[in-house]
Amino acid sequence: MERSVKKYLLILAGSISLVLGILGIVIPVLPTTPFLLLTSFCYLRSSKRLYDWMLNNRVFGPYIYNYLTCRAIKRSVKVVTLIILWLTLAVSIVLVSNVYLRIFLVAVGVGVSIHVLSLKTLHKDRSYDGGDSTTSDTE
Repeated sequence: MERSVKKYLLILAGSISLVLGILGIVIPVLPTTPFLLLTSFCYLRSSKRLYDWMLNNRVFGPYIYNYLTCRAIKRSVKVVTLIILWLTLAVSIVLVSNVYLRIFLVAVGVGVSIHVLSLKTLHKDRSYDGGDSTTSDTE
């Protein structure tokens, strides 16, 4: 009984984390990747079916897989992530009048940018069956 409660709590936490991660795609201050990684952690420990669904999801499955296995993302993902991040942050900074909130938004943007740029660049899609991939630390 105790084990099934833990299982359902992990599924619930993973599902909430998934929703927050999806919201993070359009809300610049909400981090997407950490929530999706938390989702995969929760699903891995509670439901093989949900974990497999997550890794095989056509939208975010490849990103999670590549992040977990290679700590890498494609160059195009880096570029689009940084452009969307800074565009939405710029709009938020213009709309907000509180100077401390503006500083916070810039700090979040810098932190996320450093993290994204510190990831290896995946030059070739890594296949799920362990196909070749080439990564570089210097991009």
